[in-house]
Amino acid sequence: METLFIILMFVIGLVFIIKGGDIFVDAASWFAEVFGIPKFLIGATVVSVATTLPELLTSIFATVGGSVDIAAGNAIGSVTANMALIMALTVVFLPATISRKSYAAKACLMALSCIVLLVGSLTGILGILPSIVLIAFFAYHTYGSIVDAKKSMGDSKDDEKPEMTKKLMWINIAKFVVGTAGIVVGANFLVHYGQELARIVGISEGVIGVTVIAVGTSLPELVTAITAIRKKETSLSVGNIIGANIIDLTVILPICSFISGGKLVVPKASFALDLPITLIVIAFAIIPTIIAGKYRRWQGAVMLAIYAGYLFVRCAMPEVDSIFGIFG
Repeated sequence: METLFIILMFVIGLVFIIKGGDIFVDAASWFAEVFGIPKFLIGATVVSVATTLPELLTSIFATVGGSVDIAAGNAIGSVTANMALIMALTVVFLPATISRKSYAAKACLMALSCIVLLVGSLTGILGILPSIVLIAFFAYHTYGSIVDAKKSMGDSKDDEKPEMTKKLMWINIAKFVVGTAGIVVGANFLVHYGQELARIVGISEGVIGVTVIAVGTSLPELVTAITAIRKKETSLSVGNIIGANIIDLTVILPICSFISGGKLVVPKASFALDLPITLIVIAFAIIPTIIAGKYRRWQGAVMLAIYAGYLFVRCAMPEVDSIFGIFG
């Protein structure tokens, strides 16, 4: 009975954090448009950052609570799941043609961010310097997104403001508060009941972080991918995933490091297994694509196979953390 209750509360946490994120983005976008913020700026900043809040708050609460395995596992695992599961499934069903010029810059920034995070974690501590570098990457990515969006959308003065009435104002204030509360409560549930699940099942918090929590907080990207496949717009899903990954890599753990006073402990399995696998998947995703100018089905198949093998090692071998103790 206790196990069923914990699983139920964990699932409720996922629902809260996902629906809370949706409601928060809707309200934040409405306020931004009402107060005259151009649509291109909303898309490049408000929405992209807001969709990362589930992963961010989950890792922050885990860090504050001392569960660094969950914090790191969620941040890194979300990137791996986005690439090796969600993007892989997308290109298997519907290969995408990309624009080399716009794709290469963002894809290389994603890879470079992963490398910086890996090198910065090799001592087992993510310090201030690599965290500042990663935050600088985030700032560069945001600036580039704003410039690109402005070029594609034209003069922002033509943007139409949504209707603003007293009723709509209170509705969106309520949505903003409810959305924020949903994300906060959901993140708390994920961390707390994720710890309980790890205890009951007898696996490490790191495994829970890189699997159930990471995939759970990546569900918005999965929904976007499914929608893109149905509308035959795979490039939209690919772009969304790469943008989300850049934010995940450059914001979540650096902020957790700042909270930890520049001494965020990174579990050995994270820098010895999780990050290298993520980097390998990224390489399979971007190098052939930049060369060919498109994604191919075999890339998706290879990434899915890598992910399956990775999950097997992570989940079926409880001693993996002690094995990677040789790196410490």
